[in-house]
Amino acid sequence: MSFDPRNILVIDLGQLGDVVLSLPALHGIRERFPKAAITVAVGKQGAGVVELSGYANSTLVVDRVLRDGLKLVSLAYIAKLVQRVRRSRFDFVIDLHSLSETNLLGFLSGAPKRLYSRRPTRSLDFLANFHPRPPLEVDHRQRHLIDRYLDVLIPLGVKDVDRLPHLRTRAADDAAIEKILKQAKADVGTPLVGLLPGAGHHSHRWPLERFAELADFLSRNDHVRILVFQGPEERAFVQDIRRRFPPTTLVLDKLTIQQVAAAQARLAVFVSNDTGPMHIASAVGTPVVLLLDERAPQSYLPQGDRHQIIYSSAIDDVTVEEVYTAARIVLAGNRSATLFAR
Repeated sequence: MSFDPRNILVIDLGQLGDVVLSLPALHGIRERFPKAAITVAVGKQGAGVVELSGYANSTLVVDRVLRDGLKLVSLAYIAKLVQRVRRSRFDFVIDLHSLSETNLLGFLSGAPKRLYSRRPTRSLDFLANFHPRPPLEVDHRQRHLIDRYLDVLIPLGVKDVDRLPHLRTRAADDAAIEKILKQAKADVGTPLVGLLPGAGHHSHRWPLERFAELADFLSRNDHVRILVFQGPEERAFVQDIRRRFPPTTLVLDKLTIQQVAAAQARLAVFVSNDTGPMHIASAVGTPVVLLLDERAPQSYLPQGDRHQIIYSSAIDDVTVEEVYTAARIVLAGNRSATLFAR
């Protein structure tokens, strides 16, 4: 294929976990167009992931009001954003996530070629003009998001891409985490176990008291140090965590995304609800114990054979014993298997 754009805008406005799962597609774009300048339009948290990946020359941080705000507010924001985008004179736009607002942004960018993911009822296919067109998205609850992103690149001849997302930490972030661990006397000898009690929706949260009980079991029986990860939306839980969890627990609640990755790379295992940082842990090579109810789609699961995934009829039905057993399997170095409870 002779198509050879030199200034590419990739629109990647999914949630944090979605951006991690888009990394194989970003890698594919970088390999397909090695000489192009690639800018990725992405949310604030996702920008940290893209920067760590090394697949883009720059990021364009986009406020999520573009897709989550009221339509009139979104349109006003798009108008301001379009001015910035048009000044960059992109010659090719790839919209991986493809919503009507992002499709409109790509169209108004002035780029002569536009390749969009085709999502029934959500995308505006008539605003794309690249041929051949990518396949229509189907079975979004069954086909993994990684593969749906890669499907968008089929018209570009992108194939045989490593499906596993990969992130490398940066020396400055590693040093910052090393300093925190050293101050907490958690930097030598003892294995580190990460816990993430938060989640974007309450229905995805395993009860905090069970995380505390798990932390107690692991601390007493397995001689590990517990690190609890908290994002800005969960800072209200910090005092409760300090009260319930073992006194040696280290709470990490003010880290950047890049520092989260650096801290997770130090862990022996990461026990988490279904939320974005879980995918970062997987991408830096840390085994994950993921807690899900059986209604969760298969299409967002972390990939690879090192993870333990615990399903139950509802998140509250997952027992401490099940999670403790799964964490110990990982700590013992056993290969992972999916556990189906009830």
